[in-house]
Amino acid sequence: MTTTPMADVSGRTAFITGAANGIGLGIARALVKAGANVVIADIRDSALAEAKASLGSDDQVETVQLDVTDRAGFARAADQAEARFGKIHMLIGNAGVGVMGPVIDARYDDWDWGMGVNLGGVINGLVTILPRIKAHGEGGQIVTTSSQSSLIPIPYSAIYTAAKAAVLGLSEAIRGELAPENIGVSAFMPGPVQSNIAMSGELRPEAYKGDSGYRAREEALEKRPNSPLWMEADEVGERVLAGIRANDLYILTHPEFAPGMRARFDAILASFPDEPINQPRADGISFLLGNVVFDEQLARRNAARKAVK
Repeated sequence: MTTTPMADVSGRTAFITGAANGIGLGIARALVKAGANVVIADIRDSALAEAKASLGSDDQVETVQLDVTDRAGFARAADQAEARFGKIHMLIGNAGVGVMGPVIDARYDDWDWGMGVNLGGVINGLVTILPRIKAHGEGGQIVTTSSQSSLIPIPYSAIYTAAKAAVLGLSEAIRGELAPENIGVSAFMPGPVQSNIAMSGELRPEAYKGDSGYRAREEALEKRPNSPLWMEADEVGERVLAGIRANDLYILTHPEFAPGMRARFDAILASFPDEPINQPRADGISFLLGNVVFDEQLARRNAARKAVK
């Protein structure tokens, strides 16, 4: 079974993108309470001071303005984090935008912006910060914010789901690679949470407004209030902290999604050809037929359930 490199986060440093409000701020709050240092990175410069003040711990908090699609800016932000706290141990790629609408209306600017932030931002974080975590040799954790939509895609979410499903697959693919470096990887797939994601349209750069089929829809979405039934960000933050401490491959928040996920997985399994396995062919491609990280996660969760009983 894999190790738990961040079982104790006290004194360690987390770099969190999209952290000035919503889920990112909830994660930051949980980490600060647990004794970690946090670097709050967010594109909304005006929100950073308010976010820092809400955490009430200047000694543990640094803020940096960051557009996650700006690679040079990402490097400068990482330098600032290391100048303040010495080393980065946790990278939480949380920045995201809700690009939603009928795929027939989607234009290149919608695709480029949605994929650039939701997937590209995670990639930029990995390329910039992962080598720094490896270099100090103290272990670490990568948390990538995917979504329940990566597991239960719904209509009118093509761009968002494409990016979030890619983030999930990326996380699963690198989990085994980074384990020998004592770096854990967690794919975080929240359901509806109290956040400002409905206001994503306000953040759309001018460069992505000219060829867009979604602008009017984004303006309408900004007027829609969050449901009081959506989970509070601080509760979600505590769940992410628990997942980091346990080095869980998957961090899920809403048990209400389980039946729909089961139906999807059953539909996939039911679609295999109804014929015997060709054993020589299976032997020849055995390296493609499974991944030990799934077995490890099952063993980890089963052990956790037994410990509670």
